[in-house]
Amino acid sequence: MSVNIQAIRGMHDVLPEQTPLWQYAENCIREVLASYGYSEIRLPVVEKTELFKRSIGEVTDIVEKEMYTFDDRNGDSLTLRPEGTAGCLRACLEHGLLHHQTHRLWYYGPMYRHERPQKGRYRQFIQLGVETYGMSGSAIDAELILLMHRLWKKLGIRGKVRLQLNSLGTIAERIAYREVLVAYFEQHKHCLDEDSLRRLNTNPLRILDSKNPQMHEVIANAPELMAYLGDESIAHFKAITTSLEGLGVAYEINPRLVRGLDYYSKTVFEWVTDELGSQGTVCAGGRYDGLIEQLGGKPNHAVGFAMGMERLLALLETREDIAVAKPVDVYLIRVGNKAEQEGLRFAEMLRDELPSLKLQISIDGGNFKSQFKKADKTGAEFAIIIGDDEVDRGEVGIKFLRDDRPQQTLSHTQAVSFLQQQLQITN
Repeated sequence: MSVNIQAIRGMHDVLPEQTPLWQYAENCIREVLASYGYSEIRLPVVEKTELFKRSIGEVTDIVEKEMYTFDDRNGDSLTLRPEGTAGCLRACLEHGLLHHQTHRLWYYGPMYRHERPQKGRYRQFIQLGVETYGMSGSAIDAELILLMHRLWKKLGIRGKVRLQLNSLGTIAERIAYREVLVAYFEQHKHCLDEDSLRRLNTNPLRILDSKNPQMHEVIANAPELMAYLGDESIAHFKAITTSLEGLGVAYEINPRLVRGLDYYSKTVFEWVTDELGSQGTVCAGGRYDGLIEQLGGKPNHAVGFAMGMERLLALLETREDIAVAKPVDVYLIRVGNKAEQEGLRFAEMLRDELPSLKLQISIDGGNFKSQFKKADKTGAEFAIIIGDDEVDRGEVGIKFLRDDRPQQTLSHTQAVSFLQQQLQITN
């Protein structure tokens, strides 16, 4: 007997009973992005490996350990995208979208990283990315934060997430800070774990982001980057916080919120939660002006964020009151030779009259009792009943499947009006 083939570890299926919640979240996201004037860009899943080496950096865990990289038949090194920012920027540079232009873009789809799977973290994961180009002022940083603030409210989870902010300043300011930070950690080497010792001379800012509880005290007492920022960087950050305060958006300043790559500058932000255990970051973003030039473009401005959908869905599942659209509104039952054809005709007429109606029709026959069982399993609100007698009278029966109310017999025209009113369907 052959063994069933199963999904690759860390790459999971989304089953039919789970997809309505995904669709609910995706629809909310699209509506909010459209309300801010953002345009969708669709990007390849596979890119040249060099793109990620230049953007993420060769000496990083992502490039060294986590990327799915292979040689194609031409000998080119290709990689399944581990994140979306580099590919989006590559597309904009390739198609000339950054020359004296501003853009607000978003993309959505699978990303791939070979890391240890755990709750909220997968080897194939779905990510929303939002990127903006060509805008230098603090207003666009604030807009991205406000966009997410609005999405949380729309999804009903604003109370489950907190906004954390910090400023990384300019590269020159970080270089000065880095020297002070390295000197501090050198004095406390005995407190550092293996990862932090490795980062001490390569990426010391990432030590501040360590989740090791044994290092909490030494990190808490480390010098803060904000003390080394110049007037312009401080003014940029102050303008953002003033905008948020004026609109009643609560935030926390987290001086340990950093990014490990030099192309990041000024604003960094994260939306975090206490509802998902160790996977507390739901959305992370910031300004990355330096990446455009690093990938071969002329100096320009860029701000964006990314959000993992699996974590968002896990957060939505903590809501007890959430109601998502059912896949079926109406189930049409047919019993009898004449009813077989008339049922098909009536179903198509309903779809013509009510295009947004979700209608499923009985296909494999059976008596009324067996078909009502199938109707109930779909979660539909109503069953439409057509037998040979109904065909002769030009009528249909409508049964309430979720309420204890008497069955109704209606003409075809009356049935259309009834469903339109009961399901609040607009043509």
